[in-house]
Amino acid sequence: MIVPWLKSSQKRSFLKKKNKLIPLGRLYREMAIILNIETATNICSVALAKDLTTLSLRESSEEKSHATILTVFIKEILTSQKLRPADLDAISVSKGPGSYTGLRIGVATAKGLSYGSNIPLIAVNTLQAMAFGMINSKKLLSINIKDTANIWFCPMIDARRMEVYLSFYDFQCKEKREVSADIIKPGIYDFILNKRKVIFFGTGSGKCKNILNHRNAVFIDGFNTSAAFMTQLTYQNYLKKEFENTAYFEPYYLKDFIATKPRKNIF
Repeated sequence: MIVPWLKSSQKRSFLKKKNKLIPLGRLYREMAIILNIETATNICSVALAKDLTTLSLRESSEEKSHATILTVFIKEILTSQKLRPADLDAISVSKGPGSYTGLRIGVATAKGLSYGSNIPLIAVNTLQAMAFGMINSKKLLSINIKDTANIWFCPMIDARRMEVYLSFYDFQCKEKREVSADIIKPGIYDFILNKRKVIFFGTGSGKCKNILNHRNAVFIDGFNTSAAFMTQLTYQNYLKKEFENTAYFEPYYLKDFIATKPRKNIF
């Protein structure tokens, strides 16, 4: 029996049939087992995917726990599927923008697995993965969407104070406005909202509700990032062989890290 989701190295082997050697790649479409890592926000999430299907998922919303539970989740998932890191076809990581610390932990772990197991590293834009998740979410059923061709999605990640990381995507998850770090103020997106309905969501959308007061602005609460949202985007990159340079890849911080100093004890 030939397992259809073989390792990349195994796919280079040959099947003997009628005294002829036939590459397995001609008999089976390219399939992949990929580990997805999402640590760009307060959610620590790991998903194992086979092509477009998520096989296993581990997630936690515990604050500041990424460093302690990320490797635990990875080990649990691989063990449950009886896999080793070397059995994977690729490692995928959510590259940002997002939390500086969270991104650093996720990317460092992904690079370690990629280098140690000699498998490709794939990076997915965090905001695009969020948009993909919302487009395919049941939460959209509560909204009366008549013209899908004219609706945009705006995933928001909380930055500092009234600043958010965001971008805009259409119903095909294509980026319509480049990623930016914006300080939210009244009327800032009226040039977009005057033309179409926009769905705002993510960790940064809550503080924008009362400021982006427009008839075409729709806010959806309770939406979190997830490694499961990366599955299709990751697989597309895998088929196109859009891999990162493991040694030199860095997270997409968007902004320089600014450390806050603790207040001095005046007593």
